[in-house]
Amino acid sequence: MGFLNDAQNDSGNGNYGFMSLVRRKQVDSDRAKTSLSHHHLAKALTIPHLIAIGVGSTIGAGVYILVGTVAREHSGPALTFSFLIAGIAAALSAFCYAELSSRCPSAGSAYHYSYICVGEGYTCLKLSDLLNVVSYQFVYLLTCGNIDLTHVSRRVAWLIGWALILEYTIGGSAVARGISPNLAMLFGGADSLPMFLARYAIPGIDVVVDPCAAVLVLVVTGLLSLGIKESTFVQGIVTAANICALIFVIVAGGYLGFKTGWPGYQLQSGYFPFGADGMLAGASTVFFSYIGFDSVASTAEEVKNPQRDLPMGIGLALSICCALYMLVSAVIVGLVPYFSMDPDTPISSAFASQGCNWAAYIVTIGACTALCSTLMGSILPQPRILMAMARDGLLPSFFSEVNKKTQVPLKSTIVTGCLAALLAFFMDVEALSGMVSVGTLLAFTMVAISVLILRYVPPDVVPIPSSLQEAIDSVSSKYRSTTGLIDSDADDVNAKAITSQNLVPVLVSKQSPLEDPLLEKEAVQLNSGFTREENRRTIAGWTITCTCIGVLILTSAASSQTLYSTYRYSLCGVGGVLLLSGLIVLTWIDQDDARHSFGHTGGFICPFVPLLPVASILINVYLLINLGGDTWMRVSVWLAIGALVYAIYGRNHSSLQNVIYVPAAHVDEIYDSVSEPQP
Repeated sequence: MGFLNDAQNDSGNGNYGFMSLVRRKQVDSDRAKTSLSHHHLAKALTIPHLIAIGVGSTIGAGVYILVGTVAREHSGPALTFSFLIAGIAAALSAFCYAELSSRCPSAGSAYHYSYICVGEGYTCLKLSDLLNVVSYQFVYLLTCGNIDLTHVSRRVAWLIGWALILEYTIGGSAVARGISPNLAMLFGGADSLPMFLARYAIPGIDVVVDPCAAVLVLVVTGLLSLGIKESTFVQGIVTAANICALIFVIVAGGYLGFKTGWPGYQLQSGYFPFGADGMLAGASTVFFSYIGFDSVASTAEEVKNPQRDLPMGIGLALSICCALYMLVSAVIVGLVPYFSMDPDTPISSAFASQGCNWAAYIVTIGACTALCSTLMGSILPQPRILMAMARDGLLPSFFSEVNKKTQVPLKSTIVTGCLAALLAFFMDVEALSGMVSVGTLLAFTMVAISVLILRYVPPDVVPIPSSLQEAIDSVSSKYRSTTGLIDSDADDVNAKAITSQNLVPVLVSKQSPLEDPLLEKEAVQLNSGFTREENRRTIAGWTITCTCIGVLILTSAASSQTLYSTYRYSLCGVGGVLLLSGLIVLTWIDQDDARHSFGHTGGFICPFVPLLPVASILINVYLLINLGGDTWMRVSVWLAIGALVYAIYGRNHSSLQNVIYVPAAHVDEIYDSVSEPQP
């Protein structure tokens, strides 16, 4: 068989379960896509389209809904700093997204990146590199010889995809519930909407339903079903109206603030009435307002020039949004004391409190258009996440079907819209926003870890469909013939060349005699070089692991209010030492040379690695830990449902169940041999 190894051929020993822990899918290439039976998504997006998607998806909920709630309950006048902290964390993640999206321009966003870099498994790193020092037999004994680890091998990518479903579907529902109060104010008051659209409480169960939000979700779903170019054009129009409204808020609000002396800042409680913890808790909540650039990444497969346009679209969209958020929040909390803010319509109410009812009317129109744009941007990525997961076999193929006429995943779009409409009809926006923050932060954390893996321990083997067995054998036999390997040596290569602890390439057999002194010397040097590279990857893998553990210990101890100060400071010290040590080691050792050829080259390169990804992980994990207990309870229920779906369907239908793993260096050659005419 040569240099390949079918994962299932090892099921009789301990290696299969171990190797299955690190199964990672291939970066989608042009060759791989041509083999797919489904229709392709339309290549129609450019930089202006991406900015419209990013800004339109982002600005809306953060300013027009959460400003009042977060200022009243968490941040107070320090709301601007909450937006700044969340923006910094988002910017760090945006750099990571920019590199991965340009290298792996396919639908799926963080799910796609984690599947490629981390693997199907629930591990955070490539265990075949981390555990080289442990014998396979010892691992086999630890599992008692009878536990098939394949079933725990797919969970990182699955959980990230499931978290993205939480992020986008519930995010769209939260935005939709914010539109109806603004529409009511636009038409004259809370009771001005028609009865069939007005909110009302269901007696006995303390639930307020919102028919208007559900109708709006269904309307947006219909628009998204028409095509990516059509929906983006509409989103660009309403985004322009949104920006004009926010510029008006900044200019007119600033004038009123200077005229009245900024009463919101003249409080006895000071600038931080809830302390630093309240400001950070507010940052965790408003992080919901920075998920727009993630929507940009999810459309990577529909971008004409992803290596150039995706990084620029992500960066420009996030920069515009962060600047507008900080300026608007600084103005609004200065016009009205934080405890007097209207939690549903904070901006419109702030202008109304200054006697500018006409200004409130303009702001309300801008809020309605902005929230509609955000609703479109929130629902847009979800069908593409479902499509990517279905392509990989983790969801039914129903979700992967692309409509031939509109070139969008029509069925996934309809399912997403119906689910979001149902949630918008029943659920409360504050509960929803916290749940969305969890999904966002989990995805951002995994993307940052994926960048570290890509730089230090990138995948060295990739899966090939078993239908290409003949091509793989042909290429493998060609290498055997050129190196003069005898048949007995071929079995040795087949058994060992692909494993991470046998990194000697197929051109060299470990067992074959080398009688020529020069060849023998060259082989010894080559083997020595691969041993050094193996040690470097092992050190890098363990270092990334220790760094992540240090981040978790440090943030948990720093956030704990129940530990005694001695234990708290001790744990902070341990976590800090692990974090700083890992950062120093990663800075000291070389990055993997294979990173230059991983995926699609020529795109954006994340700067300041490893500092920037590690800082992103630290901020995201800290924000995660500072979310409320009620939010985590709801998210735990969602993740439990996801685990059940995975156990019933995903683990048994993965597209990596029957594949052949080959060295990444030989993938193009194998595909070329398939396309060559047969003699």
